[in-house]
Amino acid sequence: MLTIWGPWQGRTCDGVSRRDFLRIGGLALGGLTLPQVMALEARAGIRPGSSHKAVIMVFLAGGPPHQDMVDLKPEAPPEIRGEFRPIATKVPGIEICEHLPRLARLADKLAILRTVVGARGEHAAVQCFTGYPQLVSEAQGGRPSIGAILSYLKGPVDPAVPPFVGLSPQMGHRPWADPGEPGYLGLAHAPFTPFKGGDSSLRPEGLTRDRLRTRQTLRQQLDGLRAEIDRSGSLDGLDAFTRQAFEIMGSSKLAEALDVTREDPRLRERYGIGDMKNVDDGGPCCMDHFLMARRLVEAGVRCVTIGFGRWDYHGNNFGQCRERLPKLDMGLATLIEDLDSRGMLDDVTVIAWGEFGRTPTINRDGGRDHWPQTNCAILAGGGLRTGQVIGQTTRDAGYPKDRPVTFQEVHATLYHALGIDPGGTVPDRGGRPVRILDTLEPIRELV
Repeated sequence: MLTIWGPWQGRTCDGVSRRDFLRIGGLALGGLTLPQVMALEARAGIRPGSSHKAVIMVFLAGGPPHQDMVDLKPEAPPEIRGEFRPIATKVPGIEICEHLPRLARLADKLAILRTVVGARGEHAAVQCFTGYPQLVSEAQGGRPSIGAILSYLKGPVDPAVPPFVGLSPQMGHRPWADPGEPGYLGLAHAPFTPFKGGDSSLRPEGLTRDRLRTRQTLRQQLDGLRAEIDRSGSLDGLDAFTRQAFEIMGSSKLAEALDVTREDPRLRERYGIGDMKNVDDGGPCCMDHFLMARRLVEAGVRCVTIGFGRWDYHGNNFGQCRERLPKLDMGLATLIEDLDSRGMLDDVTVIAWGEFGRTPTINRDGGRDHWPQTNCAILAGGGLRTGQVIGQTTRDAGYPKDRPVTFQEVHATLYHALGIDPGGTVPDRGGRPVRILDTLEPIRELV
């Protein structure tokens, strides 16, 4: 990651001036020169800014309570059903939480998964971004996230815009702030992370605007990063990293996409205002990130990841949900409506989910604890067959009663919507071909 201090107006959700920084990291050209990329795009009939398939993944860090969101059990005992009531949606027979009224009105555009299985109880984003549990990913050399796969296989839509952007801010619990790592695909396919600070951002001392005025100075600064880059393979991507850094330095397109102040204030109001502060060791509910994601996709980004809020409610589950569910409802629903009104929804798949579900029984602190036995996800767009619920849980929402769906099946569905064969391969650090997923079939009800 490279942090470049430079002119940029506006303020981020963390209160940092957009004139303060432009961070460049993991910007890929797939090993090709810019002229080669542009020539290949021309032969394929692709022009910068043209329509393209994309995915926006909203990670709900901490494990959101599925039975208090999309799988309410009003007939269960009080210690299981909790305090919220279900409401009818636009699709007859489908009910969701009363604190999600906007999503309820969009139910015909949603696919709700109530029986996602295979979680390991790990407080990490890895399984949501790769389809593989953290320990399995590490044992296999670091599984690339879906954004890194897209970067490797598809490259940039526009050479001045990275194919993969991670909007997750820094969080106290670092695995929650993971925007989706490139794994064995290397630095060239890591996400551009404009709001990720801390030790994960390489900040050479003395990196100032004056020292970045010429290409030669930028080259010297990039060369200075070599000693700080992981020797496990990320160095291989430095040339692509450098080329893309030059492109971004000469283009305002990415900065403009991140600047939501350019939008109609009425639209920004529809997206809402978040709490803007990190909650304990989690992240803020930054509503601007939903709008930013749409703007980034319009600019040519293929994958945008968002880390939204903190959902690890071992205590005061219902009080915290009353505060954050309406924000999720506002941001996610407006994003779907916005994409739809612009004719983008069939090309862009949106998914919101967390690393696992919560216990059926409410604990004595009014919270729900970790429950990897079943989980939920909300999908929209991508040409999927929406307006339906997949899977049914037991009376206490504790276990799948029918149609369990694995994380890899969800990822196979996302790849299907992106026009990518999940049985295809990418190279590991040794250049050996590795299949993208072990599970090749998407969720049949959705495709």
